[in-house]
Amino acid sequence: MTAWDGVMPFYPQPRHAAGFSVPLLIVILVFLCLAGSFLFILPGIRGHSRWFWLVRVLLSLFIGAEIVAVHFSGDWFVGAVWTNTSYKAFSTARVQVHVGLHVGLVGVNITLKGTPVQQLNETINYNERFTWRLDEDYTKEYVDALEKGLPDPVLYLAEKFTPSSPCGLYHQYHLAGHYAAATLWVAFCFWIIANALLSMPALLYGGLALLTTSAFTLFAVFAFASVSSVPLCPFRLGSATLTPHYGASFWVTLATGILSLLLGAAVVILHYTRPSALRAFLDQSSQAKGSSPLIFDNLQRKQFATPDLSITTVL
Repeated sequence: MTAWDGVMPFYPQPRHAAGFSVPLLIVILVFLCLAGSFLFILPGIRGHSRWFWLVRVLLSLFIGAEIVAVHFSGDWFVGAVWTNTSYKAFSTARVQVHVGLHVGLVGVNITLKGTPVQQLNETINYNERFTWRLDEDYTKEYVDALEKGLPDPVLYLAEKFTPSSPCGLYHQYHLAGHYAAATLWVAFCFWIIANALLSMPALLYGGLALLTTSAFTLFAVFAFASVSSVPLCPFRLGSATLTPHYGASFWVTLATGILSLLLGAAVVILHYTRPSALRAFLDQSSQAKGSSPLIFDNLQRKQFATPDLSITTVL
């Protein structure tokens, strides 16, 4: 038996669950910094407009953060099951484990945790990721997992998503995730445009940009949901069957699309029904209610102004 990158296949090896997704963590921290910076300057805004700006900015940041963050999450399609199953190939030993399946836009994440964690003189705690990005080869990652001698439940679920699998899950979720990710990036671009237009005297176009953001966000949800129309290949793990369902990322993206739709529709409707109220609510240069306009009079101009003289000539 030869070593593969210092790892001996089919021999006990210490495995540790992967930590929090680094790109997802970066996205959350960036938007939290933006929100914190706004909250820091919020006391400098006077009057009731302070609460208007609070709601407006936080809602906008939530929509933008959600559209970007779901690209790096693995909770679009999830499933988990407790089961008693075989652990390694060429072995009759069985273990009691918790198996989790997390499908995202760019790949699938499979977790395996023993109950208890220490079984068969090993630490059963795995978190393996297999990606299908355009620049990565899913089949190669699966072959690497075979060479490393990963546990049977991990290899079983990973094999279901290979391009050669008769289940056809790879082509379904690969295409659905690809189109969903592309449309979400377009939605993010329109979100930026909507924020810029709503900060200028172009409120109607800002509302239309919000509606376009909602359209692309909802299209991403429907693109990913299109795979549900195909019968799912059964996942039988020992004495139990794993049944996946839509996860948090799917539902939050759907809620974000509906929220953008309602906000964009409200802006467009108010533009045609009550444009003055809309300008007063969205225009940052609008005056506070009950305040009188400032009138500046140039006294020096009056002092040196040409006097109004009438000249009469008597002949």
